[in-house]
Amino acid sequence: MLLQFAVRNYKTFKDEAVLSLVASNYDKDFREQENVVAEAKYGLRLLKSAVVFGANASGKSKLLDAFAFMRYFVLNSSKESQNGDAIDVHPFRLSTQTEDQASEFEAVFIHQGVQYRYGFEAARDRIVSEWLYHKPKTKEVELFYREGEQFRPHARAFPKGSKVIKEGLVRGNALLVSVAAQFNEASATQVLDWFKRTKTLSSLKEVGYQSFTYGKMEDADAKAKIMELLKAADLGILDAELQKMTPEELPEAIPQELRDWIAKQSSDEKRQIVTDVLTRHKKYDAQHDVVGKVSFSMAEDESAGTRKFFALAGPILDVLQNGYLLLVDELDAQLHPSLVNHLVALFNSREHNPNNAQLVFNTHNISLLDSTLFRRDQIWFTEKDRRGEAKLYSLADFKSDDARKNASFQESYTRGRYGAVPFLGFFEDLKIVSIPEEDEKAK
Repeated sequence: MLLQFAVRNYKTFKDEAVLSLVASNYDKDFREQENVVAEAKYGLRLLKSAVVFGANASGKSKLLDAFAFMRYFVLNSSKESQNGDAIDVHPFRLSTQTEDQASEFEAVFIHQGVQYRYGFEAARDRIVSEWLYHKPKTKEVELFYREGEQFRPHARAFPKGSKVIKEGLVRGNALLVSVAAQFNEASATQVLDWFKRTKTLSSLKEVGYQSFTYGKMEDADAKAKIMELLKAADLGILDAELQKMTPEELPEAIPQELRDWIAKQSSDEKRQIVTDVLTRHKKYDAQHDVVGKVSFSMAEDESAGTRKFFALAGPILDVLQNGYLLLVDELDAQLHPSLVNHLVALFNSREHNPNNAQLVFNTHNISLLDSTLFRRDQIWFTEKDRRGEAKLYSLADFKSDDARKNASFQESYTRGRYGAVPFLGFFEDLKIVSIPEEDEKAK
């Protein structure tokens, strides 16, 4: 489970921003049974979900983007680049203090019963620093610390990593944890395994994860759960079936190079190409009696919201089943507020989330600012100041009457009492339509 994620000098975040999923004592006993998991070994109480609100361009998406970058770089830095290749970091560019400085990322998490703290600083041309600590019991132990090309590994607790360092196998633009995992260093492997189990999704681009749902539909048990979720969403779908074709059935207009690649992928992975999903709906007569079923094309006939929810169904069920972490940018895009509310409730539920999966998402939907759904420490805000610097803070930071446990968070937020709302005063003086002089005289 994720305890904390921190980012500094990345895109819109100049100073350090810290998202914590450690439950606050200030909210103790409020929705404790549903929204909080007790981690007895470390004496922690962890939140199952968190939501981030804020104005447009305030940093909501950039926060999740920072985690997505960290995840990708940890999993791929040792294998998808060569010596001298640039690292895809983007420091805060609106300040001379930071535009040429490194970006910093750190995650604290519990995996397989052990707490880890891993992070790094990366510039475009090199890894500036990197560190890994674990807490097998109550004391945190340094497994390694790196400054540029200088490494300080723990000889007994990080043995294979120490060998990798001695043999000079770590490039200046690659992470030691990524390289060490390739050589089966136990702790490094655990770090990569945790990042592999996290899922980062953009709700505006369901094409990127609908194929995952396609794969789940191949398994009868998984398909039954997906259908159960679709029916619970009241989409009117009775059943769904994948439509496939073999490489030989591809249209002739497809270039040969692409045809060859598709054929190779299908052959290597022993699967056909999914071209569409057919959904089945009830058909009624004039007396409103069911007389049959009609098939709809997911791509052509179903709404954008239905397509979005179907694509999300596979990842959501996988995360809930396995106790993973799911981060979603714009979860509410194209979905009804009540449906999003129920999705969040699934993660907060002891019954439907027995393995303590976690959900982190951002939204503009203020109807989700509800004390019957979230505790104060689960609600976060991003706000950008006049210098373009984004700040991240929690509703739990407010000690006033506007943030009581059972207060109307939505009303207080819309009145600007928590900040993180757009300033729209310039609209009052906006002149985008000019009135011709002769028309003005005619008046």
